Amino acid sequence: MQATTHAEHLTEVHEAHHHEPGFWQKYIFSTDHKVIGIQYGLTALCFLLFGLFLVSLMRWQLAYPAKAIPVLGSILHALLGGDAMAEVKDAAGHLLGYAMLPDLYNAFGAMHGTIMVFLAIVPLAFASFGNFVVPLQIGAPDMAYPRVNMASYQAYFLGGVIMFASFFIPGGAAKSGWTSYSPVATLADLAHRFNGQTFWIIGMVFLITSSLLGAVNFIGTIIQLRAKGMTWMRLPFFVWAEFVTAFLLLLAFPPLEAAAVMQLMDNLAGTSFFLPTGLMVSGQPAAVSGGGSPLLWQHLFWFLGHPEVYVLILPGMGIVAEIIANNTRKPLWGYKSLVYSVLTIGFLSFIVWAHHMYLTGMGTKISTFFQTTTMIISIPSVIILTCLFISLWGGSIRFNTPMLFALAFLPMFGIGGLTGLPLGFNFSDLHLHDTYYVIAHFHYVVAPGTIFALFAGVYFWYPKITGRMMNEFWGKVHFWFSLLFMNLVFLPMFAQGFAGMNRRMYDGGATYAEADGVVGVAASMIHRNVMISHAAWALGLAQIPFIINFFVSMRKGKKVTSDNPWESTTIEWQTPTPPPHGNFSRPIEVHRAPYEYSVPGQAKDFTPQTQA
Repeated sequence: MQATTHAEHLTEVHEAHHHEPGFWQKYIFSTDHKVIGIQYGLTALCFLLFGLFLVSLMRWQLAYPAKAIPVLGSILHALLGGDAMAEVKDAAGHLLGYAMLPDLYNAFGAMHGTIMVFLAIVPLAFASFGNFVVPLQIGAPDMAYPRVNMASYQAYFLGGVIMFASFFIPGGAAKSGWTSYSPVATLADLAHRFNGQTFWIIGMVFLITSSLLGAVNFIGTIIQLRAKGMTWMRLPFFVWAEFVTAFLLLLAFPPLEAAAVMQLMDNLAGTSFFLPTGLMVSGQPAAVSGGGSPLLWQHLFWFLGHPEVYVLILPGMGIVAEIIANNTRKPLWGYKSLVYSVLTIGFLSFIVWAHHMYLTGMGTKISTFFQTTTMIISIPSVIILTCLFISLWGGSIRFNTPMLFALAFLPMFGIGGLTGLPLGFNFSDLHLHDTYYVIAHFHYVVAPGTIFALFAGVYFWYPKITGRMMNEFWGKVHFWFSLLFMNLVFLPMFAQGFAGMNRRMYDGGATYAEADGVVGVAASMIHRNVMISHAAWALGLAQIPFIINFFVSMRKGKKVTSDNPWESTTIEWQTPTPPPHGNFSRPIEVHRAPYEYSVPGQAKDFTPQTQA
């Protein structure tokens, strides 16, 4: 009852004090959750494309080691200087172009992972869709703390600017991987005091702060601002996914923020939180006080790192659930099972982190514990996937663009999950750790998994945000080419991983190639880098229809003829389109469950939650 009172009171306040803001207040320093959601979304999509651009350059180096990069090589040389790019000349000494040096490859690898996880997918999945959709789905006029919401986006944007700026400082961006392991992170670039690693840590502090502010806001909003009648078991599954994700961020990020500050002190103030005694650099004793523990950094990082996997995937599962229910025209199968499974995942995700650390020499009892918890956490994930598959049975399925991406999510995430099981056992992880198998596994979870779910969400909620539909034909072109090339990129990497190809080889494994009398990586496996790279570039080109469709549809897309063009049951479709300040034009009261489709005796095949 308290939640109802808060929501009604806030609606009255919004109506009483609303005035038309100017440009800066409306679009730059807005406290409206919808504008902030759009800000997050557009910024995250830009970073997503930038991350794809970085890996496209890395794929050239893997396919054609030490060869000049066409066109972009000269541009990179002009921007980043001779320390990043090497001249490539023919036999006569004529300049052919510029090739990537190992340090730049390492920087691109570290920043690709950082950007895609912390600046693209998490902000898009959790903050963008969450900000726009969650208040609408629970019947709230705004987020609980609007100014905190604005500060969250500003911290995220500032963190992104710092990360991006690090490419152009002396020494270039961070080169120690997206995990920033000590002592490498402290000793990688001693020639520059304020180096790329320092910028990386400062940027991460801002990004973590942004996530913590957002997490507190989502928890407060979902608990306090639900509309009258919106009980916990009437919440759409997407709201449950965001709710659990917020707790993951709130509890897992503070240890990493503390660790980041400690690593910053190691880099700048001469401390040794993560630097051990007896550390040698280039055959000489390092000038550090010692006494620290590199493993401590790994524990603090992966205590966040594995819950972060579910921060990536749970909002995607929520989006897919909404779209499947809507486009099968039937309720989700096992709604309560879905809810209890996502809550179970939230708890178990905090006791599996050390399966990333089997090679650190942990004892058999500890490794057995983490193997067991890793297998157990797969159970609720399988339950969620099973519920979504069974929900398709007997449905009157509409194969529109959002549904195609949602359907593709199911087997793609399934492949990612199943291939993760061998990595959960220490005896098999010893062989697969740090190989291309790990890259393939993780990217099947995140790329054709989460990113497909995010594309589904963009196509699904686009008409509510803009009042126009995205073009269906170009949406399906985007889907089919993305699905094809996504699999051509990542599927061969499983074979490369089984063959022992290391994931961080600057030359694509050529250094350890099989030769006469030498056991190494087979030439056929190394040559697959060429095919994979061409597929990756084609995947990048496949995003062009989406980009054009996204922007052109804002002006020329088909106008929606109602506020509920998908004939959905959840509350966000009961608002005017686009939703105004305060969201709802009338008081909202919820009378039923979120997915009452094809109810016998009803005049239509959908019954909105607000219908008495």
